[in-house]
Amino acid sequence: MGTTVFERDRPSADAVRAMLASSRLAPFWTDDAPGPERPALAGSHRADLVVVGGGYSGLWTAVMAKERDPDLDVVILEARRVGWAASGRNGGFCEASLTHGRENGESRWPEEIDRLDQLGLENLDQIEATVARYGMDVDWQRTGALAVAVEPHQVDWLRDDEGFLDAAGTRALVDSPTYLAGSLSPDDTALVHPAKLARELARVAEELGVRIFERSPVTALEDGPAVRTGDGVVAARKVALATNVFPSLLKRNRLMTVPVFDYSLMTEPLTAAQLGAIGWEGRQGVADLGNQFHYYRLTADDRLLFGGYDAIYHAGGRLKAAYQDRSESYERLASHLLTTFPQLEGIEATHRWAGAIDTSTRFCAFFGSARGGDVAYSVGFTGLGVGATRFGANVMLDLLTGEDTERTRLRMVRERPLPFPPEPLASIGINATRWSLDRADHHEGRRNLLLRTLDRLGLGFDS
Repeated sequence: MGTTVFERDRPSADAVRAMLASSRLAPFWTDDAPGPERPALAGSHRADLVVVGGGYSGLWTAVMAKERDPDLDVVILEARRVGWAASGRNGGFCEASLTHGRENGESRWPEEIDRLDQLGLENLDQIEATVARYGMDVDWQRTGALAVAVEPHQVDWLRDDEGFLDAAGTRALVDSPTYLAGSLSPDDTALVHPAKLARELARVAEELGVRIFERSPVTALEDGPAVRTGDGVVAARKVALATNVFPSLLKRNRLMTVPVFDYSLMTEPLTAAQLGAIGWEGRQGVADLGNQFHYYRLTADDRLLFGGYDAIYHAGGRLKAAYQDRSESYERLASHLLTTFPQLEGIEATHRWAGAIDTSTRFCAFFGSARGGDVAYSVGFTGLGVGATRFGANVMLDLLTGEDTERTRLRMVRERPLPFPPEPLASIGINATRWSLDRADHHEGRRNLLLRTLDRLGLGFDS
């Protein structure tokens, strides 16, 4: 079995411990940009549209519903705080892809992939236009993305890319001794402050007349339809379910996603000397090409976010807060960061956190309606939802209004993925797949029989 660069060039244990010693177990983004407190739902209410979930998916749904029809009475019910879950814990990569990359989309919908790519770019452009139109303070930067090869076998995966760069060209953009090649995509990714995006979408929604209730977990979706919490109920004409990784209110979707925990570190701001040592003047978002991959970026105040690699599933799909404090994942990330940028040895992490991703077997979102068309859902974004949630919100609104649109005619939108198996098969299959992905990273990318079988069936497990 081979070794990876992150095993061959590990920093000392003392350097890793020193980096993490003062870090706080909390998402940097929500610490940096807390939003206002909102009341909980109490008593009986009525609305034209109730949106369950106050993350990106729900917020985009509410904003665009009001843009389509300013007279609509729209309510958002959020179980905790706006942007508390995945929308406040992600890396802030707002990507154009609706299909978790072209390769995944082309393997499933080859006749649609060119149009899906175009729709994704249009969606990203429309997000940028919305940010400008409403003066949203979200640290928006249309930087593009840099994919990097850090193992010899990964170089060939990039050679045919239009943006291919050799090792020198890649290191001229961002200087890491681990880089053997790269591929630059200049237009299809923007960077954003995740919590500011949630906060500003909520502000815009309220300015358009949306009512938002926090700390109002929904306990039941009743006929009518009506949405019930512990202390109140909203009778509605239509309901949009934007519950992301949390258990679906629809029985048909209970096995359609599994929660996968993803881990991140945020450093203190880099000094001018540290920035000079790594370059990165273009501030692109970066990801490497391992099955267990890392993503990283600079913030507006020159901190370094470094996340990914571990994708941890807990038996039964549980979402316990204790799962966020996983020392081995944070130590591994700190080690890999210092392998990637040995120039930064001595830098300290200020925050460490985890968030749960709603993974589907097709690696991207799926959509649908229920209860005679009165309820719509969009779920399963598999870690690529910062931009795609807006597209999903448009799909839900099309379905709820019964409109025949280009979006609703897409095979990608009309088809449902296969579900995950029930427990204990889910845990057995997911852990076997994780083990196989790790082995592939140690064997020049070669996929074993399990992975090849899953590939042929269009199934898998991904973060």
